Amino acid sequence: MLDAHALRDAFTERYGIRPRLIVRAPGRVNLIGEHTDYNEGFVLPIAIDRITFVAARAREDRVVRAFSAQFDQEDQFDLDAIARTDDPAWANYVRGVAKGLLARDLPMAGADLLIDSDVPIGGGLSSSASLEVAVGYALQLLNNFNLLGEELALLAQGAENSFVGVQCGIMDQFMSALGRADHALLLDCRDLSYRTISMPEGVRVVICDSGVRHSLAGSEYNDRRAACNEAVRLLKARMPKITALRDVTPAQLAEHADLLPPEILPRARHVVSEIARTVEAATALEAGDLARFGVLMNESHASLRDDYEVSVPEIDLLTELARAVPGCYGSRITGGGFGGSTVSLVDAGAVDAFVEQVSAGYSAQGHETKILVARASEGVSRAANW
Repeated sequence: MLDAHALRDAFTERYGIRPRLIVRAPGRVNLIGEHTDYNEGFVLPIAIDRITFVAARAREDRVVRAFSAQFDQEDQFDLDAIARTDDPAWANYVRGVAKGLLARDLPMAGADLLIDSDVPIGGGLSSSASLEVAVGYALQLLNNFNLLGEELALLAQGAENSFVGVQCGIMDQFMSALGRADHALLLDCRDLSYRTISMPEGVRVVICDSGVRHSLAGSEYNDRRAACNEAVRLLKARMPKITALRDVTPAQLAEHADLLPPEILPRARHVVSEIARTVEAATALEAGDLARFGVLMNESHASLRDDYEVSVPEIDLLTELARAVPGCYGSRITGGGFGGSTVSLVDAGAVDAFVEQVSAGYSAQGHETKILVARASEGVSRAANW
């Protein structure tokens, strides 16, 4: 785990002065509800206890200097001339957030930033969202802005959509900004209303990193979103009032399936069924029906593998190994896909055996996994006691 004291000392050594503040923003793992957020559906994530820290101090000019301890790289840009950069790539998340703040006509000074994170990159745990939210919150505090959590999340999402070029939904940034300790959030991505659901005692959320990396800035993610938009356009011929796949039930999609070409229908089928699964899963979690919740997780993975086609063989192997362990309720891919991680719901008493058996089984197939037992964490805040 990262130490805010060490970040403070690293900032002081690099910039010759102590930071004015340090903020923390978590990554997230989605229990169920994948690729539903940009279809205005429901998601059920938790913020996790893996964090991006930003130490910050305002400058008297319009220059932003940002140093990543994780990559040992620095970026520098002028607030009056913010443009994308190819190197370093992580800097675009910082630049995009700064540009988003300026687009709101908020008076902003330059800043020195030192960034570090233990959110795995490319593991499907929203390292980019935690970076965006942490930077946005740090700049907000330095400049005495008053953005609510929802506004900060939308600002960060806008930076990723318009500046970085990934057409992600709102879930990742929302959870980094508004996560609740020991709770999952059932988030309605249409109006950003949500309710908290207490995580049951005696169960753990276990994340297995496949080691397979795929950039979401690649074409596949944006292609999936385009397919969903095309499905809505075609379904409007008989359902003119719909605005997103959220408005289509599984029965309606089956009735009007002839409108959709074979490459579009399974994409829509996943989203429509996943929205229904997520609502049912939230009810099961509230009732403590972990067996039913696990079944829905498994069904979600099958849909993501077969209909949405965002899984890979290594991820499928991890889910199979997980489900073979007594005490594992369910397992599925989490995040945008094409690699990354799985999430499993595991009885607390079975976690040690789970870690041992899944690691051994994955290694026997020539792969290595890093396994994280996650706790539901608070959203973005100032770091304490540094």
